[in-house]
Amino acid sequence: MKQVTEKELEELLKGEKTVFADFWATWCGPCRMLAPVFENLAEKYADQAEFVKVNVDEETDAAMKYGISSIPNVIAFKNGNVAASNLGFVPESVLEDFIAKNL
Repeated sequence: MKQVTEKELEELLKGEKTVFADFWATWCGPCRMLAPVFENLAEKYADQAEFVKVNVDEETDAAMKYGISSIPNVIAFKNGNVAASNLGFVPESVLEDFIAKNL
């Protein structure tokens, strides 16, 4: 799973594909629980969207820009804009529904 900087995220947002970004931190327990779920779905939907991780401790400007106050927070970006977000740990089926709905 690729971890990106704010600049790399901005470049991805210029592309055609929907981008799902998991905003997380190493100290966050629910983030660590969500990571394998997000990675599994990223593999499943890799041909339809871009999947990246953004460490909020390292990329504070990106966290502020997108109003991240709680994590984990998976944001769906379409056409460079925030389309939807999914806050907190959720089971794989719930996250998959979120992804499918926002492709």
